[in-house]
Amino acid sequence: MLSWETLEKACHECRQCQLAEGRQNVVFGDGNRNARVMLVGEGPGQQEDQTGVPFVGRAGQLLDDMLAIIGLDRTRVYIANIVKCRPPNNRDPSGPEQEACIGWLRGQVSLLGPKIIVCLGRVAAARIIREDFRITKEHGILFPRKAYQLMAIYHPSYLLRSPRYRPEAFEDLKILEAAIRENAPETFP
Repeated sequence: MLSWETLEKACHECRQCQLAEGRQNVVFGDGNRNARVMLVGEGPGQQEDQTGVPFVGRAGQLLDDMLAIIGLDRTRVYIANIVKCRPPNNRDPSGPEQEACIGWLRGQVSLLGPKIIVCLGRVAAARIIREDFRITKEHGILFPRKAYQLMAIYHPSYLLRSPRYRPEAFEDLKILEAAIRENAPETFP
C-alpha cells in the first residue's frame, strides 16, 4: 500500500490529462488524514488552484459554516476533489478528466478508510454514488457501500447561487450529523 506522501508526490507529478497544462497547483486534499468522514467535490476553482488547498474561497467559507452547524471543522474531516487540477473557467470536469484522476481519489479513500463519504454536489455524486444520480431528488439520503456509507448534499457554491435550498441543506446536515454519531462518533470532539 502506498503512503500518503508517496501518493501525494505522484499526484503532483501527474500529466495524465490536459488539466495539468493550465494548473498553478495540484489540489491534492486537506484535513485530518485519520478522519472517518471524507468530503468530495468535483474539482478546484481559481482560489484553490492558487493556494493548492480545496474549498478556500466563498464556497469554502460556506462549507466551514456548514461543518460548524454540526459541530465539526476541517481538523475532524478530510476534503478532496474528483479532479486535482482546475478545469478552465470552473467548468465541470469532463469524463476523460475524471477518469484520468479517479485513481488519486481511490488511493486517498484506501489510505483514509472513511466510514462516511459525502459528495458535495451533482458531479461528485454522479461519479461516486451512481451515474444517473439526481441531486435535487436524492440529496440527504444515505447509500450503504462496502465498509462505508455514501451521501450527497448540495455543493456550497450552488447554495451561494441558490440560497432558497439552504433549508434543505440544513436538514441534510442534520441527517449527516446523526449518521456520523452512529457510525463514526470519534469524529466529534
